[in-house]
Amino acid sequence: MATATARNGSTATAWRNWAGNVTATPTRVVTPASVGELQEAVRRAAEDGLRVKAVGTGHSFTAAAATDGVLVRPQALAGIRSIDRAAGTVTVAAGTALKDLNRALAAEGLSLTNMGDIMEQTVSGATSTGTHGTGRDSASIAAQIRALELVTADGRLLTCSQKENSEVFSAARVGIGALGIVTAITFAVEPLFFLTAREEPMGFERVTAEFEEHFAENEHFEFYWFPHTGNCNTKRNNRSQGPAAPPGPVSGWIEDELLSNGLFQAVNTLGRAVPATIPAIARVASRALSARTYTDIPYRVFTSPRRVRFVEMEYALPREAVVEALRELRTTVDRSRLRISFPVEVRTAPADDIPLSTASGRDTAYIAVHMYRGTPYRAYFTAAERIFTAHGGRPHWGKVHTRDAEYLSRVYPRFGEFTALRDRLDPDRVFGNDYLRRVLGA
Repeated sequence: MATATARNGSTATAWRNWAGNVTATPTRVVTPASVGELQEAVRRAAEDGLRVKAVGTGHSFTAAAATDGVLVRPQALAGIRSIDRAAGTVTVAAGTALKDLNRALAAEGLSLTNMGDIMEQTVSGATSTGTHGTGRDSASIAAQIRALELVTADGRLLTCSQKENSEVFSAARVGIGALGIVTAITFAVEPLFFLTAREEPMGFERVTAEFEEHFAENEHFEFYWFPHTGNCNTKRNNRSQGPAAPPGPVSGWIEDELLSNGLFQAVNTLGRAVPATIPAIARVASRALSARTYTDIPYRVFTSPRRVRFVEMEYALPREAVVEALRELRTTVDRSRLRISFPVEVRTAPADDIPLSTASGRDTAYIAVHMYRGTPYRAYFTAAERIFTAHGGRPHWGKVHTRDAEYLSRVYPRFGEFTALRDRLDPDRVFGNDYLRRVLGA
C-alpha cells in the first residue's frame, strides 16, 4: 500500500475498504487507547485544520469513512463495559466487533433480538450506517440502541438517551459519522433463545406471489433470486423451544463453506473471465442448494461467513412496492446483455423512529444487488438504481449509490431535522468528507 508522511512526522498508510473499491490516504492515523485520548485527537485535528473520520473494519462500500485528514481506528476501544440484567441492556465500547459481542452475550445467556447476516463489523460502524437483518416485527441493530456516547467536534463527550440529549440520541443512532465519533453503545438485550431456520428452494413466481403471506407468517423471512433463472432460495427463521440442532459438520461445511464460499468463489472467478458462462452457471448454482432445517442460538442462525468479496448496492423500498420492483429488475436483466453471477437478496424491516434510518417512518423491504469484486458493475447498478428510485427507494448509507442531498431530502421526511442538528454540533465540518457533502449537503 502507498504511504504518506504525516504532519507530525509519523507515517500514515493508505486505507482500503473490504471490497477494495474505496481508498484514502490520511495525513495521520490514530488508535486511541481511551476515550480521553480520542477527545484529545479530535481537538488536535480541529486545531490543525484537519478533518476526522473513524473507520471500523471497512465493510461499507461507500466512502463514508474516507478522509485525507485524521483516520481514527477505534479497535482498542473494545469490550463489554457493563450488563444490566434488570434493565435488559448491555453497554459495549464502540470498537467491539459484532462477532465478539455476540459470543460474549451468548456466554452470559443473552442475545440481541435481531442482527444482520455478517458480524465482522464494529458495533459503531454497523449502527452508524444502518446495518439491518430481516424481520417482521424486530428492526435494525440501530433500533435496538438505548443509549450512546459521542465525542463531538469540540472534543466534548455527550451521553445520549431518550432522557438525556434526546435530540442527539434520536439522530445519532444512524449518524453516518456526521455528528461525531461514537465511543460506546447501550443495546437492549434479552435472554438467549433458539431460532429454527428453514431454507427451501422456491420458484420466482411462487415466492413473489406469496411474498406477503411468507412475511406475515414468519418472524424473519428473506429470499434470494438467481438472475438468469426462475429460481430462488428462501429462508424462514422463527423462535422455537429448542434444543439446539445445528447443521451436521459435513452438511454444514458443504452448504456454508464449499457451496457458499469455495465453489462460489471459483464460479465467480470463471464468470469474471468468461461472462458468457454466467447464465449456465446460475442455472446450476441455483439448483445446488437443497432444503434444510436446523435450530441454534440467534447469531449462529442470523449470520453466515462471507469470504467471497463483492461490491453491493441496496435500496429500501416501501414494502408494498418490493415485488413490483423486483419483477421490473428481472425483466431488465432478461432483456439486457448483463451477466449477473450473484443472487439478488430481499429482506424486510418494520418502520422505526430514527431520522436517517432506511426504515424511518415506513414498513420497508430491501433489495440488494451484488457484483463480484473486479467485475464491472456500473451498468447493472445504474439500471437497478433507476428502478429503485422510481419507487421512492432510500439507498443504504454504506452501499454503492449515486444519490445526493437533493434526492435524499425528498425521501426522508426528517432529513432537515438531521442536517439542522449537524449544523449545530459540527458547524465547521470537522467530521465531514466528500461523501457526506454529497449526501447531506455542504
